[in-house]
Amino acid sequence: MADLSDILDQHVRDGALPGAVGLLTRGGRTEVAVAGSASVGGVPMARDSIFRIASITKPITAASLMMLVDDGRVALDDPVDGWLPELAKPSVLRTPASEVGDVVPATRPITVFDLLTSRAGYGFASDFSLPGVQRLFPVQKDGREVQSFPAADVWMADLSRIPLLYQPGEAWLYDTCSVLQGVLISRVSGQPLPELMAEQVLGPLGMADTAFEVPAGRRARFTSYYRTGTDGALELADGPDGQWSSLPALPLGNGGLASTVDDWLAFGQMLLAGGVTADGRRLLSADSVRLMTTDHTTAAQREIGALFLEGQGWGFGGSVDIAPLDPWNIPGRYGWVGGTGTSAHITPSTGTVAILFTQVAADSPVPPGWMRDFWRYAATFT
Repeated sequence: MADLSDILDQHVRDGALPGAVGLLTRGGRTEVAVAGSASVGGVPMARDSIFRIASITKPITAASLMMLVDDGRVALDDPVDGWLPELAKPSVLRTPASEVGDVVPATRPITVFDLLTSRAGYGFASDFSLPGVQRLFPVQKDGREVQSFPAADVWMADLSRIPLLYQPGEAWLYDTCSVLQGVLISRVSGQPLPELMAEQVLGPLGMADTAFEVPAGRRARFTSYYRTGTDGALELADGPDGQWSSLPALPLGNGGLASTVDDWLAFGQMLLAGGVTADGRRLLSADSVRLMTTDHTTAAQREIGALFLEGQGWGFGGSVDIAPLDPWNIPGRYGWVGGTGTSAHITPSTGTVAILFTQVAADSPVPPGWMRDFWRYAATFT
């Protein structure tokens, strides 16, 4: 039977990936596979190679916000307009298909819980052709181009001029709420998001290579990032001295971190331990971890975002498997995928952490074959 190294090596030989690092751990057993190179024709990939992790930033952002909840600095049912006045009294499209000028008032304020569950009314639905979704694209931009975003105050002002696609609490919509979580964290705490996240999460967990920028001294370990061209060839999208070489104006809570597999492993194991680090320090309450890893969506809400969810609902900052559509859909599995070719999940029922970092864009909501091969293997890992 093929092992993880065989699976990753095959995709490198096929030319789909320059390289990859995969890590699986369960019940004291760990399997790590390192394949290919950090860039096309470059140095060999290493276990401590640094990747742009894109949307698997989202669970870390949600955890940072929940630490502020645990500390009593903000509550789940608090309206956010006290810290995000740009979102006070938002307008809402009369129907999701309405033109941008056809609006009604919001029936209630947006709450912290709405942001954590991605149900504030902002974000992407499965139908990208909707006028409200089209209006969002120029503001939301591509989170893999972190330097393209303006400072938080400017971005919030731009967003406030776009009506909500749905009433607060009515629909699950992808992505935007995690950016808003990052801005909320900064305004509640009075600290920049990178500073607070390092203090609350990254430092205590020993996630020394995880940050919103990669300093010069670590760029020898920083992988290049590629997109697949129309001819199937890999095209360089960002190099080590590119988008992550300096702190962006808006540190993106939805996808701005760079990290290593072992750093994300420390975060995943903390969640599996109910909020406690390997050295016994409690970072999150057990109730907060439970809320993060519990599905908070209804069937109707999942249908609105069905393009993004396969047998899954949504917790705080990540998906939660609820239907065994595929072998890897284990009920309760929590985590997410990133548009830069990353995947990280925990499975509380088995104590498994499964992480795959690559450097090739996953531009379709349908995960690529190499990611599904990893998930299929992870489902058999004992």
